[in-house]
Amino acid sequence: MRCRLAETISDRKRSHLALCEGEEVEFAGKTTLLEEVDLVHDALPELAVDEVDVSTTLLGKRLRAPLLITGMTGGTDEASAINRGLAQVAEEHGIAFGLGSMRAMQRKPALAWTFEVRAHAPTTLVLANLGVVQAGGLSSAEVEALVRRVGADALCLHLNPAQELIQPGGDRDFRGGVETISRLVRELPMPVVVKETGCGISRPVGERLVGVGVRTVDVSGAGGTSWIKVEALRAGAAERDLGALFADWGIPTAAALLGLRGLGLELVASGGVRTGLDVAKTVALGARVAGVALPVFRAYQEGGRQAAGEFIDRLTAGLRTAMALTGARDLDALARVPVVLGQRLREWVAAGGGA
Repeated sequence: MRCRLAETISDRKRSHLALCEGEEVEFAGKTTLLEEVDLVHDALPELAVDEVDVSTTLLGKRLRAPLLITGMTGGTDEASAINRGLAQVAEEHGIAFGLGSMRAMQRKPALAWTFEVRAHAPTTLVLANLGVVQAGGLSSAEVEALVRRVGADALCLHLNPAQELIQPGGDRDFRGGVETISRLVRELPMPVVVKETGCGISRPVGERLVGVGVRTVDVSGAGGTSWIKVEALRAGAAERDLGALFADWGIPTAAALLGLRGLGLELVASGGVRTGLDVAKTVALGARVAGVALPVFRAYQEGGRQAAGEFIDRLTAGLRTAMALTGARDLDALARVPVVLGQRLREWVAAGGGA
């Protein structure tokens, strides 16, 4: 039974990769609302582009740029090659790297090699990844062993109820999540990051996370890849209908960031980040780093490590340009530049109780 379940999960991972590479899996009617964020131009910035410092820290580790390749995959031969290649890109660029869900490895330990990237990224900040529902069924010692097995620096606990409800055979019972997070924050010796998977995190949820000791959150907002759409493409008729109904479900990335300001959280902004200007806007809204997945994955599939690295370079170049044009010498200064917010984004913030 364990082998069959592991094979089923591996098949699902192959399907996810194929769909993300070749199908339309992004939000259609809802955006990140980053287009409703304008940074105020500084015509006398009094700095040179070479002086702009884009370095930062995440989870106490220094990054050369405020970027994270967020967790995507694992559990198959192809996934292993993608993880190795993108981890090498992260190492070469001094940015962070996230592994995909280790559920397949947890079910079948022989698949651990598909998640092992440390030999290819010896200095990179590496984040392990496990669903909160799956983590709830494991002891803290078992979770720690999974994280140590892949040599990760921290654990991401992902929240994905919307995806699971559309996924054939997905989870249907989400009780006990807060207690699981609280237990692992207390008992694990490494940092615990809580992240969504494309539907965003609201302020009330952020407050509950702070209450149980979480210090780092990836908002993973709406506007980028819709995992509801991905799962609907794999599903039967009933789930496809539900997937169509909820395809644009979620809190836009910009709204989620603003909603969590003032809670003392270290924020990662993922979900529809596509350009260096997007990265700059997320930092201005309170993010420590921005996360990217689909565009860097597609670049890697089209042109390998070189193309993925060139995409990361373009993000960094766009960020530097935005910083020069706002007079921001470093990321702390960028976080203080004036921003103009559009009406729709302000409505989201007002409804969500954000700062």
